[in-house]
Amino acid sequence: MSMEMTAWHQLYSLNNQTERRPLSRATLRRVAAFARPHRRRVVLFLVLSVVMAALAVVSPVLAGRVVDAIVKGEAFGVVAGLAGLIAVLALAEAGLGLLNRWLSAGLGEGLILDLRTAVFDHVQRMPIAFFTRTRTGALVSRLNNDVIGAQRAFTDTLSSVAGNVVTLVLTLIVMIGISWQITLLALLLLPVFVLPARRMGTRIARLRREAADHNAAMGTQMTERFSAPGATLVKLFGRPARESAEFASRARRVRDIGVRTAMTQSVFVTALTLVSALALALVYGLGGFYALRDQLDAGSVVALALLLTRLYMPLTALASARMDVMSALVSFERVFEVLDLEPLIKERPGAVQVPDGPVSVEFDDVRFAYPSADKVSLASLEEVAVLDSRGGAEVLHGVSFTAEPGQMVALVGSSGAGKSTIAQLLPRLYDADSGSVRIGGVDVKDLTADSIRDTLGMVTQDGHLFHETIRANLLLAQPEADEAELWEVLGRARLATLIESLPDGLDTVVGERGYRLSGGERQRLTIARLLLARPRVVILDEATAALDSTSEAAVQEALGEALQGRTAVVIAHRLSTIRAADVILVIEDGRVVERGTHTELLAAGGRYEELYRTQFADPLIEEAIDEAAAVAAR
Repeated sequence: MSMEMTAWHQLYSLNNQTERRPLSRATLRRVAAFARPHRRRVVLFLVLSVVMAALAVVSPVLAGRVVDAIVKGEAFGVVAGLAGLIAVLALAEAGLGLLNRWLSAGLGEGLILDLRTAVFDHVQRMPIAFFTRTRTGALVSRLNNDVIGAQRAFTDTLSSVAGNVVTLVLTLIVMIGISWQITLLALLLLPVFVLPARRMGTRIARLRREAADHNAAMGTQMTERFSAPGATLVKLFGRPARESAEFASRARRVRDIGVRTAMTQSVFVTALTLVSALALALVYGLGGFYALRDQLDAGSVVALALLLTRLYMPLTALASARMDVMSALVSFERVFEVLDLEPLIKERPGAVQVPDGPVSVEFDDVRFAYPSADKVSLASLEEVAVLDSRGGAEVLHGVSFTAEPGQMVALVGSSGAGKSTIAQLLPRLYDADSGSVRIGGVDVKDLTADSIRDTLGMVTQDGHLFHETIRANLLLAQPEADEAELWEVLGRARLATLIESLPDGLDTVVGERGYRLSGGERQRLTIARLLLARPRVVILDEATAALDSTSEAAVQEALGEALQGRTAVVIAHRLSTIRAADVILVIEDGRVVERGTHTELLAAGGRYEELYRTQFADPLIEEAIDEAAAVAAR
């Protein structure tokens, strides 16, 4: 490797410096645990790295022997033999290099697979509160950048340290054996090589961190502005020029940093190459002086010059080895930080299945407070300095009700009263702090997660869809469903005609969050997905609140199919949609303040009657309420 290549390698090595901090034994033990399944590959990888390091030292020595053989006028066979040996070593080094690269790639990619799978599976077990607080980009970064950073600990740092130690030891032994004076000179020049590298590496690392921050800001701006809701918001408020100016300002800053970084690197490499060339000149000069006085062979001078590059590279690399190790360990720690977050919702040992047949839903004196941030999140994932300490205030206060098999229970009340919170406790998106939530007479905490998912179906207000085909979005509910079943549920959801008219039919991509469909179509598709799942309990969380009257009518027709013969908990903003409910619960401030049928609650003249008058301010409503009161009186 040339001196210039050595300089570039050292510069790259120092670009990723991190702050000095103590090595964590606990982190090292966990790293070893992840590496244990790959231990045979690790051992072979290290052995090959050592062998390749040894071969790298042998070649310059043989080159010196060739020069000596030529100068001494030895037979051509000797020269040819040495040249052939050098060729064999080169071939061996190339072959071992390919094998080592194959081992390195397999080890690194295997580690990435293990880490990514572990993080992905763990994140899926986290409660909804985790996702409401975490920035998606920060979480994705753990699965990409930090996992790859951790991989480098094995594919780069591990082999680099092992190979460089062997190379350094063998090179020093050989160089001292040839000439201790020239070796000492080479070592005295080492600080001139290392110190600028460390200082310049720190400066470049700072520039790159600043560029990374600006790139991250640009990435966030693009992600938010290029989504359908973000683009709509920008257009509605007429701010494209301002957005463009902000983006261009950051982009110009990245450009300026890029120019400064490139020039800093060039100055550094040029200066270091010059220093290296001067060192090489000194080796040739001093070596030539000894050779002319017959104190050193000409071949030894050549060998020393070639070995010089083998000396500087491992010395400078080992000088920054601690930084390399710490950089890799920081990546591991950031991955372990996510893995150490304990999921609040866990399946108990010995959990049972939901009983067969129609099931009831019961809330018995349920109290609940949303968990504080320190229980479900990380400051680094929220991209804040300190986690929000608020939380833990009770939002449900002794809620009790029962939905018998096949009954519809409707929840109404003001925004923020706790209706959606009640709905989220049934599928165990959260767990009640006290009291009991039961399905089929069994506390949900004693049921298996799979049986709860098979029993419950939920349609939310936003009707979320993935950026996939209609078929893929439906099969999320029932992966084994055939074509006939898909068309059957689409027909029941009043969507079959629309899907048939699309050029790609079931294979039409719906776009991000389903934005290629109208609001009503999107909701009916989520209802079709619900019908495909065939749940015994249906939860509707304001499924028609954001729709116009025409779309609402179509969705209500589809909901009629979804609710038929099933136990249902329905949260409704429009009271007209729940008149036929078996029981209506009025929720205010986390409490059930009224319960009864539509007619009974209108006649009672309480909060429900007030909500009804507000929503339907019409003289006919007065007559309807008076009639309901008369019926209740009889």
